[in-house]
Amino acid sequence: MTGQRAAYAADPQRSRGRRIAEPPAPTRSEFQRDRDRIIHSTAFRRLVYKTQVFLNHEGDLFRTRLTHSLEVAQLGRSIARSLGLDEDLVEAVALAHDLGHTPFGHAGQDVLNDCMRGHGGFEHNLQSLRVVDRLEQRYPSFDGLNLCFETREGILKHCSRSHAELIDAAEPGGVASRFLFGGQPSLEAQLCNLADEVAYNAHDVDDGVRSGLIELEQLLEVELVREHWEATLAQHPGLNGKRLLFETIRRLLSAQVYDIIDATRAALQQATPADADAVRAASQPLVRFSSDMRSKSTALKRFLFANLYRHPQVQATRARADQVLRDLFVAYSSDPRQMPADFADRDDLMRACSDYIAGMTDRFAIREHQRLTGKSLFPL
Repeated sequence: MTGQRAAYAADPQRSRGRRIAEPPAPTRSEFQRDRDRIIHSTAFRRLVYKTQVFLNHEGDLFRTRLTHSLEVAQLGRSIARSLGLDEDLVEAVALAHDLGHTPFGHAGQDVLNDCMRGHGGFEHNLQSLRVVDRLEQRYPSFDGLNLCFETREGILKHCSRSHAELIDAAEPGGVASRFLFGGQPSLEAQLCNLADEVAYNAHDVDDGVRSGLIELEQLLEVELVREHWEATLAQHPGLNGKRLLFETIRRLLSAQVYDIIDATRAALQQATPADADAVRAASQPLVRFSSDMRSKSTALKRFLFANLYRHPQVQATRARADQVLRDLFVAYSSDPRQMPADFADRDDLMRACSDYIAGMTDRFAIREHQRLTGKSLFPL
């Protein structure tokens, strides 16, 4: 552990600032201030009732968007400390990265993107930025949370060229410019991207087995799981059940964390970036897996896609979620007064419908659908 910020880390005292200038906080850095604003936002609280893979009401112990975000923040901070990065910026980006996610997980994103075809589409990374830039309404002098450039840069981890052009036209040289002119985000943003992947894979293994949709023995097809399963049993003969699963996942997580630290240190030593701007000028990300771990992680991801995300039970839930959100979009676009006035009175009706639905929790969407259609597609 270093405990000190490296020269190539983002520095809150040299932040590129906020879109609306504010005096500094007396006791917090700019990135700490961003983290606190995110935690106190309405969108952050709603994550507790938004799907990761399993609907919130399907079981109390399954991950939600909130618990996932906390796990990403924990992994990110641990790695950042070893690499000398700014832990507060990592935490802020990690806690905010899913604020734009719809109810019902990726199924909701796909439905809204289809409903918004011809009206700008829908993408959850863009929506997360939209939440912190505009949709949160907590402050008297501005919409959104008025976060620092560095935090917003980390939130916008994917962006099509057409969307980047629109964002860059309104904010020249801003958070979308790297998607037009090349370059990378900060190391802290890169780290959050990878910590997100690590957390996602590990906790979906846990939830998949806990749900009964994946047999523990099935996972032995995956090298990354099998090697830590075997190492666990070698050290603890006779271990079984939850303890075997949890210890395997713990080792799997640790192996990926240490691999990221080692591979990233090697990349930094080779690239020798003098500061955060030099990181942004690099031709490729510097926070990375080793090639061996990247291959193993990809194999695990493919396994989960085939055996969990495409499981018939998950697909059946997805089909019902699809109908709920499509019906809601039709209902609101046909009769805007079914939405709150601050959405119904907006000039861009379709985007207002999209924003309103995207902000819903799973259970609120289910209840709204039942109120508007009289149908009950999910038990509550």
